[in-house]
Amino acid sequence: MSAAHSPRLWPWCLLLAGAIAIYMLGLGSHYAPTNGDEMVYIHIARLTAASGHWLPLVSDLDQMRNTKPPLLFWQAMASGDWSGQGGLASLRWPSVVYTLLTAAGLGAIALRISGQARTALLAALLYLAFFSTFRYGRVYLTSAPETFWLALPMGWLLWLQSRARAAHPAASTPLAPGVGFYVVAGLAMGLGLLYKSFALVAPAAATLWCALVLQAGRPLPATWLRISAGAMLSALLALGVFSLWFVLDPDPQAVWQEFVVGENGGKLGSGMGYWQAAWAGDHPLWLQLLAYPENAGLLFPVALGLCLYGVRAAWGSQTTLWRSGAQGTLLVWVLLWLVVFCIPSQRSARYLMPAMPAFAILLALYWERLGRGWFVVTLVLSAMASVLLTRFAWVISELSEGAPWALPCALLACTVACTALLAGLGRSAWTRAAALVASLAVYANFIAMAAPLDSPQADLNADVRAQMQGRTLAVPNGFNAQYERYAFVFPGSRLLAYDVQGRQTGALRPELPDVQRLPFLLTQADAVVWQDPDVARTAPVCVPTCEVLSGRWYVKSRHRAGEVTLSNLWQPQQWLLGREWLIAPKP
Repeated sequence: MSAAHSPRLWPWCLLLAGAIAIYMLGLGSHYAPTNGDEMVYIHIARLTAASGHWLPLVSDLDQMRNTKPPLLFWQAMASGDWSGQGGLASLRWPSVVYTLLTAAGLGAIALRISGQARTALLAALLYLAFFSTFRYGRVYLTSAPETFWLALPMGWLLWLQSRARAAHPAASTPLAPGVGFYVVAGLAMGLGLLYKSFALVAPAAATLWCALVLQAGRPLPATWLRISAGAMLSALLALGVFSLWFVLDPDPQAVWQEFVVGENGGKLGSGMGYWQAAWAGDHPLWLQLLAYPENAGLLFPVALGLCLYGVRAAWGSQTTLWRSGAQGTLLVWVLLWLVVFCIPSQRSARYLMPAMPAFAILLALYWERLGRGWFVVTLVLSAMASVLLTRFAWVISELSEGAPWALPCALLACTVACTALLAGLGRSAWTRAAALVASLAVYANFIAMAAPLDSPQADLNADVRAQMQGRTLAVPNGFNAQYERYAFVFPGSRLLAYDVQGRQTGALRPELPDVQRLPFLLTQADAVVWQDPDVARTAPVCVPTCEVLSGRWYVKSRHRAGEVTLSNLWQPQQWLLGREWLIAPKP
């Protein structure tokens, strides 16, 4: 049943427990949803840890050293197990902690605003059900900690507003936070900046200022001045915390050139002209306007319904929403982050992650007011995705000997999604809750699908990998620092990355065809990790002049045009998987 009509809380508590379990499973997977930058950050953290000092940051990649502030890398240096025993999970678990703390915090705020425990549970569940949270809140990236710290001041403000309204329902006296509020808010913002960028002080401080001015109604000059001074204090403290990087780093000039000018300044320019790029470039403005629904993932239709509902309310008779205390603050939070990140020429829905907690609370508050049709679309999409992932899991389980429990779990998750579809279509009172269940089931399906490939039985032979310690291995690199994942497969080995895309002319002869390049690589290293996308080939092209030490299946990260079609979508073994071999020169 839906959150508003269910007389019991235990189903929602059970669903929340299931969502938390999903976030905890598969943390060490090499196929967890992420983006290519994760390995860049891991590379920098690993080399900095090996250097024996905290600063400066260390990297073997050109122009990729000071790509992010140091707090991100210090976190990895403190939690990471570089011996290879802890794997990727040792780097990722802090992100999950941050994500769960954020979910708990926004749930508490939703409880304070609505007074209903079901709404609080729903808000936390929605945040965990957003694909942006699942993708960037479980892996070693900046989004989880930055979201927590940048959301903390606004969460505290919402808490104070709701408490004041509950204590004095008829009073209209505006909230007047003291200096301590602005100091703590500034310190929290500063920690968020030290995870991502000093530029985030703009939306963070502007949101705080606008929210306080809005709830003050028509502020007197003294009130306006006090709010402005407080927000300015928070912004200056945040920038002061961030500036510690320049103070502590032995090479502040490199930080300025690589991070401030290169990493941040580069996002403001465009070779085709700002306005032309805004509508026809790689990051168009119209697409950024859909950032919140895009971040919602399978809940895209529901999130879009909320956005349209908000537009109608803004132009209709419900303009009092802007003056309705906590809800007005939530709207300011969501809209200001959107406006600010429409300005840079490089736009991404991921940049709005720190505002997703506010979007989750708004979605929970208006959950029952949205049309049923939005939820039906989510149900259908989730069931289709779950069936397709289960098919992938079936094929992978047949090819791999590891994780025999994975296929039953995938079938169970698919059954849950399909049952939710039938229940949601059959009874309107169940549609909304069923959509949430089905979308979470897709995440469980994905984890179960990848589990066999991450199992020890499906990996390269453990004894052979142990023999590679201290030896030089040529490993594939399809994107920036993607070879870094092999540091967890072959701890103690020296990695020699070779390009597999043929884009880096002169980098270990990428122009050579495979039949010539593999023998060449065998002359440059003690062994070669070779990937062959042709699943029909049962041995690498160098056989019989080389020795195959071990092999495994891998999931292709990129596909050629026309490789995936509707005709072969149901046959993932033809396009999803490839073979990977560990090869050595023949004695």
